[in-house]
Amino acid sequence: MKILIVGGGGREHAIAWALHRENPAVQLSAAPGNPGLATLATLLPIPADDIDRLTEAAVSGNYDLTVVGPEVPLALGLADRLAARGRPVFGPSAAAAALEASKAFSKDVMKAAGIPTAASQTFTDLSAALSYIDSHAEPLVVKASGLAAGKGAIVCVTRAEASAAVRAMLGDGRFGEAGRTVVIEAFLVGEELSVLGLTNGEELTLLPASQDHKRLGEGDTGPNTGGMGAYAPVTPATPALLQRIRDEVMLPALIELDRRGARFAGCLYAGIMVDPTGAPFVVEFNCRFGDPEAQVVLPMLEGGVTDALVRIAEGNAASPIPVRPGASVTTVLAARGYPDAPEKGAAISLPAELPEGVTVFHAGTTLDARGVLRVSGGRVLNVTAVAPTFAEAQAKSREGADAIAFDGKVWRRDIGWREAGRQWG
Repeated sequence: MKILIVGGGGREHAIAWALHRENPAVQLSAAPGNPGLATLATLLPIPADDIDRLTEAAVSGNYDLTVVGPEVPLALGLADRLAARGRPVFGPSAAAAALEASKAFSKDVMKAAGIPTAASQTFTDLSAALSYIDSHAEPLVVKASGLAAGKGAIVCVTRAEASAAVRAMLGDGRFGEAGRTVVIEAFLVGEELSVLGLTNGEELTLLPASQDHKRLGEGDTGPNTGGMGAYAPVTPATPALLQRIRDEVMLPALIELDRRGARFAGCLYAGIMVDPTGAPFVVEFNCRFGDPEAQVVLPMLEGGVTDALVRIAEGNAASPIPVRPGASVTTVLAARGYPDAPEKGAAISLPAELPEGVTVFHAGTTLDARGVLRVSGGRVLNVTAVAPTFAEAQAKSREGADAIAFDGKVWRRDIGWREAGRQWG
């Protein structure tokens, strides 16, 4: 079997790792990939947003399956191109991927489907947005409607902060085209969950819930990032709560998208806020595996990932996927200056041996002409540990992260702090 993985980050490395673990004989390719992926796959020097060349590569290479990792090629219509050429693809159409690519569209879908979410208004006019903020209770959340690499949501404690965020997006062009439309939301209070579901647009197979840590600093301080770490499973994600999320959030979204002629087939990601009463509210929808959520969820699965992706690409429902006992924790190592201006080029030193159960997924790395591993992105490496207990997984992830060295390394030592508090009292 030949599989092409589109993307070059930690999520794509984790997908390749999961597929290779299930079937070492599978022929994997990745475009553009990274040095970590190169140990599992043949790398194709094609950017993930070059959908013309990616389509031709998938067709000429006669791949049995293409798995699209990032949101950008999905929003650009890569899945549509491949389907039109008769190539099996895991990932939604551009029309369905608008659920992530346009927060304004996503809010409209949620309203039509009766999905619980924060009250909001959408604006393209700066003065109208500022006027709305002046009359709105604090705090607020200002979001760039388009794709902003996970950095387009700004939690504003005061109206002054919200006004500054709106001026930066609508007035100064921060986030470019992605910020020309903004969504201003009421602030939701509670605990966040990331819930991933594999779906053919009708049936839905949920994966273990995880929790992402979006803030740069320990104690959830500092700016929002693409994610500084994650863990799974999450104690509050009880079977009853997950059933509510399935019935009240994910299935209604699929039904509404199908009603609009935008059937969703792929991985539907629901970012959920569980309020103090235990009720789920949608923070965001994504149209692909989360990053870094994939790096903790996929290692928790005992098998069946390849079969699920193939079945969904063929239009069928995914079979149930067994989940191993224990816990998984991933710690992100980022570059100095991340998320605004990450410093690139530092040499990376990896230990000769890692603790048992620890895997390092590459995200922003490259090899220079001399074969030296160097920093090439904001999020550099993901150190994932799987262990029988959360405490062991957390400790091993920290131990592995501490053993990796590069100048300017930034990381959080408190990934899973809420879970630790629950377990240790």
